[in-house]
Amino acid sequence: MAQHVRDIMTSRLVTVGPQTSVTAVARKMRDEDIGAVLVTEGDELRGLVSDRDLVVRALAEGGDPEQQTIASACSGDLITVTPDEDLDHAVELMREHSVRRLPVVDHGHPVGIVSLGDMAIEKDPDSALGDISAAKSNR
Repeated sequence: MAQHVRDIMTSRLVTVGPQTSVTAVARKMRDEDIGAVLVTEGDELRGLVSDRDLVVRALAEGGDPEQQTIASACSGDLITVTPDEDLDHAVELMREHSVRRLPVVDHGHPVGIVSLGDMAIEKDPDSALGDISAAKSNR
């Protein structure tokens, strides 16, 4: 059984710059079949934007999503973990901060992301969340 974040994190990062349009980010999420992207400037992590963030912080506010940048919709006050952190600590952070995803950073640079679904697959694969998270996408 995995014991560290690195054992279950997704290391194939999908990143966008803060000036990327909301529409472009939504298309990237669709094309990559993911629910969150990391917002970076150079190789520095600046934020995270989820599909929910797009709806609540961007689309619901109105305006032209082609002109609106993702900087206005992303979470900038991030809780992060390192690859070597214990999975139980990552779960504690998710609970404490009510987040579903944690960026994984090594020396300040993004190297992965770990999600609540990843945790469910690892820790409780027979749970409903574990089943759903492990299932093939229905899109």
